[in-house]
Amino acid sequence: MTAAYINRIGTAVPPFDVHRKFSEVAMASLPGTKARQAFRRMAHRAQIDHRYSFLAPESCFEIGGFYQRGQYPDTSARMRFFEQHAPTLAAIALENMNVSSCKDCITHLIVACCTGFYAPGLDVDIVNRFGLSSTVERTTVGFMGCHAGISALKLARHIVRSEPAAKVVVVNLELCTIHLQDTEELEQMLCFVFWGDGCSASLVSAEPTGIELQSFHSTLIGESSDQLTWRVGRHGFDIVLSGRIAQTLARELPDKIEVVLGGRRVRDIVLWALHPGGRAVLDAIGKTIDLQEAALGCSREVLWRFGNMSSATIAFVLKAMLERKSSGLGCAMAFGPGLTAESMVFEAAG
Repeated sequence: MTAAYINRIGTAVPPFDVHRKFSEVAMASLPGTKARQAFRRMAHRAQIDHRYSFLAPESCFEIGGFYQRGQYPDTSARMRFFEQHAPTLAAIALENMNVSSCKDCITHLIVACCTGFYAPGLDVDIVNRFGLSSTVERTTVGFMGCHAGISALKLARHIVRSEPAAKVVVVNLELCTIHLQDTEELEQMLCFVFWGDGCSASLVSAEPTGIELQSFHSTLIGESSDQLTWRVGRHGFDIVLSGRIAQTLARELPDKIEVVLGGRRVRDIVLWALHPGGRAVLDAIGKTIDLQEAALGCSREVLWRFGNMSSATIAFVLKAMLERKSSGLGCAMAFGPGLTAESMVFEAAG
């Protein structure tokens, strides 16, 4: 059976670092000293220093700005903003992947996104912008959340294994910062601390260079569907991100890790590409399966530099491994609504 490889990865983030401004506004919006102190403490522990957006931090919360207090935009306005800016970010990531060098060979295009939709969509914009063939097979992976980064790679692997000559481009693009909510709830405000915007573009083919995609596994964790939800609301997409997620993963993962790894042992895995959904999630997984702190290095670095960019994030972690010329057997893992855990065993050539 033909093997599939991630040959190269390009990434991009918008121009504005909004982390400090978003955090300041979130804390100022909370009623009472106790809530603000709790927010400050949790924000400090988040281990995030930068998050990026197309929203200029000096003006987006001012009168007439995108997030004017009491007049946050409705879903329609947020989708118009997405349609305006998403193609630009996708183009930068694709250029950083050097898509022009292989545009005439691309046979398939997969776009994964859960933060914005329009039609004709981002896939058509990419085809037109880069002059790809009109016969490119296009697939959209929508509304699956953070784990869609792995789900899209799984689909790319299936394509290459069934069509060995295929050249598949996978684009994961998320503009999470356009879904902030006008609320005084502490748990909801903490979302201001985590989410950033970003895009990754990966080339997957049978060419034996880069990262070999060996196997995938999907786990739906029972009795946890309320812990991570993502619904279309009147004023953007409403997310519930429970503080119980880390505890749930710590409880469930030990019984599932052998199956996730295809019968291998944890100590057989050299590289760990864990989705940095938050510091607590990384801490819980690392402790539960007894990982050395160095194993979480790439995930923590991405969290610190970019925050949680939903489905785009896992490719940032894999790219960091490629840049470090890491080699050996690896496991990638990401989580999404359900509560769902998607995992991938891979081999990096270094």
